[in-house]
Amino acid sequence: MQLKHLKTLLTPQEGSAKVTCMAWAPNNTKFAVCTVDRVVLLYDEQGERRDKFSTKPLDPKYGKQSYVVNDLVFSPDSTKIAIGQSDNIIFVYKIGEDWGDKKAICNKFVQTSAVTRLLWPSENAIVFGLVDGKVRIANTQTNKSSTIYATESFVVSLASNVSGKGILSGHADGTVVRYFFDSEGSGESQGKLLTHPCPPYALAWGANSIMVGGCDKKVVAYGREGHILQNFDYSRDRTEKEFTVAVTSPSGQSVVFGSFDRLRVFNWAPRRGVWDEAKPKEIANLYTITSLAWKKDGSRLCAGTLCGGVELFDCCLRRAIYKNKFEMTYVGLSQVIVRNLSTGTRVVLKSHYGYEIDEVKIMGKDRYLVAHTSDTLLLGDMLTNRLSEVPWPGSGGNEKFFFENESVCMIFNAGELSLVEYGSSSILGSVRTEFMNPHLISVRLNERKERGVEDNKKLAYLVDIKTIAIVDLAEGNNVGTISHTSKIDWLELNETGRKLLFRDKKLRLHLYDIKSGVKTTLLSFCSYVQWVPCSDVVVAQNRGNLCIWYSIDSPESITMFPIKGDILDLERADGKTDVIVTEGVNTVMYTLDEGIIEFGTAIDDGDYDRATAFLETLEMSPETEAMWKTLSRLALVARQLHIAERCSAALGDVSTVRFLHQTNQVADKVLHEMGEDGTSYYQVQARVAMLDKNYKLAEMHYMEQNAIDEAIEMYQELHMWDNCIAVAEAKNHPELNSLRGNYFQWLTETGQDEKAGEVKENEGDFQGAINLYLKAGLPAKAARLAISRPEITGSSETVSRIAASLIKGEFYERAGNLYEKIRNNQRALECYCKGGAFRKAVELARITFPAEVVKLEEAWGDYLVQQKQMDAAINHFIEAGCSLKAIEAAIAARQWKKAVHILEMQEDSAAGKYYMKIAQYYMSVQDYEVAEQLFVKGGHIKDAIDMYTAADRWEEAHKLAVECMTEEEVTALYVSRAQELERDGKLREAERLFATVKEPDLAITMYKKNRMFDDVIRLVAKHHPDLLTETHLHLAKELEAESRFSEAEYHFMEAEEWKAAVQMYRVNDMWEDAHRVAKSHGGPSAQKQVACLWARSLGGEAAVKLLNKFGLLEYAIESAANNFSFDFAFDLARLACKEKIPEIHLKHALYLEDEGKFPEAEVEFIKAGKPKEAVSMYVHNKDWANALRVAEGHDPESVSEVLVDQAKFCFEQKDFQKSEAFLLRAQRPELAVKFYKDADMWSDAMRICKEYLPNKLAMLQEEYENETSKKGVRGVEGLLEQAREWEQSGEYSRAVDCYLKVKDDSNTALMEKCWMKAAELSIKFLSGDRAVKVIQVVGPRLTKLRKFNAAAELYLNMDFIKEAIDVFIEGEEWNKAKRVAKELEPRYEDYVDQKYKEHLKNQGRVDSLVGVDVMAALDLYAEKGQWEKCLETASKQNFKILQKYIALYATHLIKEGGALKALQIYIQHGVPPNPQNFNIYKRLFLDLINLPDTDRAESYRMWADLRNFLLLLCENMSKSAEANSPAHEDFEQMLLIAHYFATRSAANGVEQLISIAAKLSVSLLRHTELVPADKAFYEAGLACKAVGWENMAFIFLNHFLDFCDAIDEGTLNALDHSDFIDTDIPFEVPVPTKLCVTDTQREQIRDWVLMVSMDQRVEQVLPVDERNTYEASLVAANTGLRSLPCVLTGYPVLRNKIEFSSAGKAANKEDWNKFLMATKTTHSPECQDVLKFISQWCGGLPAMGFSFH
Repeated sequence: MQLKHLKTLLTPQEGSAKVTCMAWAPNNTKFAVCTVDRVVLLYDEQGERRDKFSTKPLDPKYGKQSYVVNDLVFSPDSTKIAIGQSDNIIFVYKIGEDWGDKKAICNKFVQTSAVTRLLWPSENAIVFGLVDGKVRIANTQTNKSSTIYATESFVVSLASNVSGKGILSGHADGTVVRYFFDSEGSGESQGKLLTHPCPPYALAWGANSIMVGGCDKKVVAYGREGHILQNFDYSRDRTEKEFTVAVTSPSGQSVVFGSFDRLRVFNWAPRRGVWDEAKPKEIANLYTITSLAWKKDGSRLCAGTLCGGVELFDCCLRRAIYKNKFEMTYVGLSQVIVRNLSTGTRVVLKSHYGYEIDEVKIMGKDRYLVAHTSDTLLLGDMLTNRLSEVPWPGSGGNEKFFFENESVCMIFNAGELSLVEYGSSSILGSVRTEFMNPHLISVRLNERKERGVEDNKKLAYLVDIKTIAIVDLAEGNNVGTISHTSKIDWLELNETGRKLLFRDKKLRLHLYDIKSGVKTTLLSFCSYVQWVPCSDVVVAQNRGNLCIWYSIDSPESITMFPIKGDILDLERADGKTDVIVTEGVNTVMYTLDEGIIEFGTAIDDGDYDRATAFLETLEMSPETEAMWKTLSRLALVARQLHIAERCSAALGDVSTVRFLHQTNQVADKVLHEMGEDGTSYYQVQARVAMLDKNYKLAEMHYMEQNAIDEAIEMYQELHMWDNCIAVAEAKNHPELNSLRGNYFQWLTETGQDEKAGEVKENEGDFQGAINLYLKAGLPAKAARLAISRPEITGSSETVSRIAASLIKGEFYERAGNLYEKIRNNQRALECYCKGGAFRKAVELARITFPAEVVKLEEAWGDYLVQQKQMDAAINHFIEAGCSLKAIEAAIAARQWKKAVHILEMQEDSAAGKYYMKIAQYYMSVQDYEVAEQLFVKGGHIKDAIDMYTAADRWEEAHKLAVECMTEEEVTALYVSRAQELERDGKLREAERLFATVKEPDLAITMYKKNRMFDDVIRLVAKHHPDLLTETHLHLAKELEAESRFSEAEYHFMEAEEWKAAVQMYRVNDMWEDAHRVAKSHGGPSAQKQVACLWARSLGGEAAVKLLNKFGLLEYAIESAANNFSFDFAFDLARLACKEKIPEIHLKHALYLEDEGKFPEAEVEFIKAGKPKEAVSMYVHNKDWANALRVAEGHDPESVSEVLVDQAKFCFEQKDFQKSEAFLLRAQRPELAVKFYKDADMWSDAMRICKEYLPNKLAMLQEEYENETSKKGVRGVEGLLEQAREWEQSGEYSRAVDCYLKVKDDSNTALMEKCWMKAAELSIKFLSGDRAVKVIQVVGPRLTKLRKFNAAAELYLNMDFIKEAIDVFIEGEEWNKAKRVAKELEPRYEDYVDQKYKEHLKNQGRVDSLVGVDVMAALDLYAEKGQWEKCLETASKQNFKILQKYIALYATHLIKEGGALKALQIYIQHGVPPNPQNFNIYKRLFLDLINLPDTDRAESYRMWADLRNFLLLLCENMSKSAEANSPAHEDFEQMLLIAHYFATRSAANGVEQLISIAAKLSVSLLRHTELVPADKAFYEAGLACKAVGWENMAFIFLNHFLDFCDAIDEGTLNALDHSDFIDTDIPFEVPVPTKLCVTDTQREQIRDWVLMVSMDQRVEQVLPVDERNTYEASLVAANTGLRSLPCVLTGYPVLRNKIEFSSAGKAANKEDWNKFLMATKTTHSPECQDVLKFISQWCGGLPAMGFSFH
């Protein structure tokens, strides 16, 4: 963030005139400043002064100079200002919302001491600090104040957190106290938080930490729990003064500190979790900053000074202009101000979580804001200023936003729809859907208030294309799912979310009632539908009709108007609803009946009087009647009985009108007499309940008022006597008997004999009751009563009467029971049989007539069959032994298994007829195996085969057929059956049959006959794949003949004959299809060819247009020309591409030339502007006259070429004279020379040259000589003859030249002989210089021929010793070379030796080289990586050589990462104290200590070897010149470290010694200038944690994490070493190049440290010992004395010590004894080795026993 000075609001004065305080209003419109003269100045947000008022003292008698204003603060609503004064009072002034409003004191709070600081975090609560140290709260509502907490020290500063829910108070003693009104779940502690070194006058609470500054010129950042995070120290800056005031930005991301002439800005870096200091704002002569105030939107900062000046600064990170419409000001990482440039309106977009805002976009017709942070999404409606911030983890920016709904934003991301309500900071709901069209989603959020519903939020969306889900977003549950049969293309909820309209792809409009779950189809062929705004009226269009549903609760009530066009839109404004229809070019408005719409709205609003008044104006119609019914129902529910009466009257319901009229009279009377609401009167409530037929509720209302008679009267009126008598009985009414009598009389009079009988029965008059039952024709009731009363069954007359009535009424079973009761068993049995009560008949017969039981069972079965109870009859037939009847019953009852079971038990042949029936059932249920068994058992095999055939189970059918038929019969059967199926059109089944009998050709023929070519292809592919292509072609041609071109094309393609398809379309003039096929299958070339042919078929302008469309005009011209269609090419070129005409002429000419039409070709060449081509044509055809004619006429430059070509022709014809004449005519004598020369006619060539080219004669002669010498063997012989002639004639020089010219690679002996002859002659007869030159030519030639001895001999003859030696060396004649050097020139002996060595080296013959040059051999071994041989050979030399190569090998190993192996080499061969080796030793040491995971027991051997190596080195150095040098001291320190590492590994292998291992890890921290610091702290932390030293573990691991962060940043400058002050742990250490741990291990450590710090169970202090010094530090903090380190642990040896004979070596007795004991008990070889080393290192072990003190 940067500060930019905008303007000076208040000019500073010459002297001190301190601005005591200032504040910005929360609504950003006002800014208040209090000056030294106690006047409050008010400014607007542009910094213009608009108002002012003076403050008052506590008591006017003390005067206006008696106090100063210490602080002021605005109320949260920006209408009040609280002023804190030094005269122990707070005044609250009401300043109003507008400028110039009257200022009045509305609250005053008198205190016991001066008020120092103020905060106003919430509506009625002012927090303030006092001089006496108290922090109090004042309630502006109750005008009382109370203490929150008290301290003993002056309150110098107050600060609140970003949310205003917590406060910090700073006190003069440096204490900072924290208090929360609401901790918001942060878990942070309350109370004293920290103590700052000086009074915290500058106190700021940022979003992530607390910043404190004061008079010590330091700014300290503290963590959430008061620990120091960062320290900014300016005490050494002489220009800096004390920090007087601090202020936090509204987002908490920036803090500004004021001091002298300077504002320091600190910005929070969220990614690194630290404060970064920005460039300070320095203003000369500003003087001390006394007050700071930050505007609540973060865009402005004001600073007040000691001299009374007020400066206004602009605060922003950056500004941007968006779409030239909006200005975006980033005032912080998490806050952006968006300003509309045209209207000036502003919106402050802020992340409440403090996340950095990445980018702000303005979408949805420039109304909606969208911004991303790392973890949240910010949305806002700029029109209503409603902003939301919802959790939104990184999604890659792939969201799609829809802003169609004004109250909610719809966000689609990865198949999920999320809804965010503007102004709400939580996601309203999320659902999975793939349908992003806003027409397929409907959201309604409290758009129209509904009675009894507070929060009405509904969403309808598509789960899939045929399923709608409706979700209640407020409750979070699904309230409806609609599964539809067709695809849905539009849906919308009404404004109350009770009804859903949706339309499907078949244009059917449906209505779904969400509460009842009923779906109704409203309309077919619906092209438009919409809800009328602010109502439940629906407008739709069906073809030529405008359809309106004024009452959607009655979907059948529809109003229709014919219209001529299509509905365009719907408008509702100014109490009028218009449907806009386009009729052709005109737009027509159809106005809806606003009254009816108004009725629906009135009903929804509960204004029934308005609804009634409206309905009064309408004539009765189905729609109106539906509305009256709705209003009547709602009025009754709402107890508006007069309206209900009027509705019933309108509906013509007279009885209800009369009843309601009487009810209203009662209600009105109560209202008139008692002045109460008549509808609450009990009689009215009872009558309303009666109207609703809820008589029990009515009775309850009467009984509550003890109106028993009215309840009885109600029941009597309704003839509900049972309820009437029940009420009388319950209340013991005196008229009870009278009521009963009246009831009986009424029953008798109304002919209710049954009810009267029940009354008599209840009264105990059983005989009378029976008589009444018989009279009422209820003999069964009479029989029941008679059977239950023994005194009646004793009367035979009564029983006979009852029985006769029962038989008459066909109540045979009851009659049988009655007869059985009186022991008349025969009659009882007859009655039971007649009545079908066979169970009772059988039971009775078993006791009284046993012989009749079997007959009764059969009769029972027959009866059950008659009653169609077949399954019940089966068992009775079995009991009666009627098996066939049992089978028939089982079949009729569809008890097939039982039927089969009974059938299998039969031996009677008559039972066989049932097999067929049962088999047919099993066949019908597809249980073919059982059916087959039954068919076979019944002898119906043919039916079984037919069954399998019908079921497409050809294999089983075939198997069965094969068993009982011959193969021919089976084939004939199947073929005939297949042909039948073919005739019936069942071709698939027929194919299956053909396939079963292996007759695929018949199936192919069948399909071909039926023109089912796909199936023909399928079968051919399956059975005759070799004929597939042929079949495709055959079918294609057949289809082509039938003009079924597209099908034919398919088959051509399948046969991979796309050219045939193209040809087919071409023949039939279907060029588009031909082009398509060529494009798809033939590639670009074919496509172009077809397009050209198409164009050719069109010709003229049409062809040009077509070719231009495809961009192929030039190609077509070229193609036509290439295909010799020159007329077409000329047509195209003339019409559209004239520049191509010469090119076509040229191609035409070439074509004519090829055809032999030379004159025509000549004409075309000339037209093409290519006469040279015509000349070439004639030349090619040897028509020299025409060639010359054309050349002379059209291309004079070609005349010469024609003559030359004619000359060549004549030369070839041996007509040399003519040829020469033509060439001379063409002025080309050089060609004549060349021709003669090439023909070996040198004399003629010389003649011409001499005559016409005399200047080239000498060159020609030389060439002639050369030529003669190059003539191969024949030329060599000529040279030899010439040479001999020269030699004989004494011309030795020329003879030598001739001999040297001899070259014949096929005869090297001849060449050697000639060259030797030349050398011999030159030595003998020529001068010395000439001889030398000859030898210098011949020598290398002989060497090249590998004639080394001859060459060397020549060189020696001329005393060229060096050259002779080189020749011998080249020929690898080493002995000869050596001898020549030794005898003739001894100084070349070393040269020969050197060359020999190089030769051996190059040949890699190292073993031979050893004998010659050991050092060279060793270097070669090293170079080749044969280190073992190298060291073996070196060891045979001397120690110095060996050590040189050991050093080289070690260096090589270290580079290759083999430090361990290098160590072993030195251990094997010794460690010399050579200074040149020290870097190797150091690198070896560093590489080994950098190895990971080497603190375990397994690593002991490595550490022991390193330790022993360093001990040996130190011992060797102490005996050398390097003794006591700095290098010696370094290696002694390395030895100590290696010893610690080795001892730690040994101790880690023994459980008792784990604490010693931990101490060693801690001791290694003092050696972090050598040991990698991150590794040392990590291992020390883990070791301390393992032994439970959590304080040290926490400090070490926390420091390790700081190291990790510092390594990531690449610098240790920011590293905090405060924990290690006064210890010997070094601060200045090398930065490791990479971490010693993995990211996972690092995160585990971070988690543990975080957990421990949260638990607060450890104190972040290192343990101290008796010296009051950190226990592991060798140097005492107070005295500076250095203690000896323990040889076992490295800890300081203080008191109980064991001293060794070697000086400076000691051990802590306790640790020493512990180690000895563990070694003895565990016999650990590692521990024994450690003791052995200590003995060697320290000059022996102490001679003492164990000590247990």
